[in-house]
Amino acid sequence: MTESLDSISVSLFSEILSIDQMVRNRVSKVLPKGMELSHFTVLNHLAHVGGERTPAQLAKTFHLTRGAMTNTLGKLEWAGYIHVRPDWDDARRKLVTISPAGRNARDAAMAAIGPIIRNVVSSVGADQARAMVPVLREMRVSLVEQD
Repeated sequence: MTESLDSISVSLFSEILSIDQMVRNRVSKVLPKGMELSHFTVLNHLAHVGGERTPAQLAKTFHLTRGAMTNTLGKLEWAGYIHVRPDWDDARRKLVTISPAGRNARDAAMAAIGPIIRNVVSSVGADQARAMVPVLREMRVSLVEQD
């Protein structure tokens, strides 16, 4: 007897949601003092993409409202982790970049998170983890396309 699509779907998403909750809890505990998970994700993104992004682009990337992103960016700017400047070509927009302090904070967070991630991947096995990445990416893309 084969599992129904509903049963597989519920089991899969239950596992993903459980993993998400556990990862968030563990990572939040080891982040540098005062850094929230949302701060880390924005800093990590800015460190990877290089260059400047508008708050609207960041909100879209993280599937957040502009207000939620503005709040996060305000906290990051107050901490000195990002630079926000006017867009000289369009005065209505602002541009955001990671600051040297932000890069250092992101690197410190990565150093703290690294052992947690490596431990999980090691326990599952690198080959099995590598095989999951394309499937999870495809699921993410599918969800984005449904927005």
